[in-house]
Amino acid sequence: MTEPHTLIKLIVLYMLDKVDFPLTKAQIYDFILEKEYANYFALTQATYELTEGGLIESSSTHSSTFLSLTDKGRESLAFFKNRISEGIRNEINEYYEENHQSIANRMSVMTNYYRTAAGDYVADLTAREKTEDLINIKINMPTEESAQAICEHWRENSSDIYSFILEKLL
Repeated sequence: MTEPHTLIKLIVLYMLDKVDFPLTKAQIYDFILEKEYANYFALTQATYELTEGGLIESSSTHSSTFLSLTDKGRESLAFFKNRISEGIRNEINEYYEENHQSIANRMSVMTNYYRTAAGDYVADLTAREKTEDLINIKINMPTEESAQAICEHWRENSSDIYSFILEKLL
């Protein structure tokens, strides 16, 4: 029997291994907390330890934290995967089967904004397919509110904007 703290870590690694793109911390937390595999504090501690141990990588934007599996994490999971019960693995697999499209769509459009040394803001907009960027646009904006608005509208209109740019350039 695997101790609960180790099991939480293995579940996170297994979830990240099922996709070929980063997942948001919220996506992982929502699943694990909903299934009551862990409480929030235990999950936060496990995620921190996985990051510190180099088994997962974490990156943040203004609105999300993304987690991805490292090679070291993949190797560890391969060695200890059998410590995750078949029932838990099946629940994770079913979750991905049912939600794969919405998870992939969420990850295909990414936004961030940041303040520059000059005091204005840059909206950083990306559309991806799997692990490859299709387009990345950076737009200087005078205010944080305008950068936020650009990021929100990119989520809704990225496909149309990408098609328009390709049409104009080709």
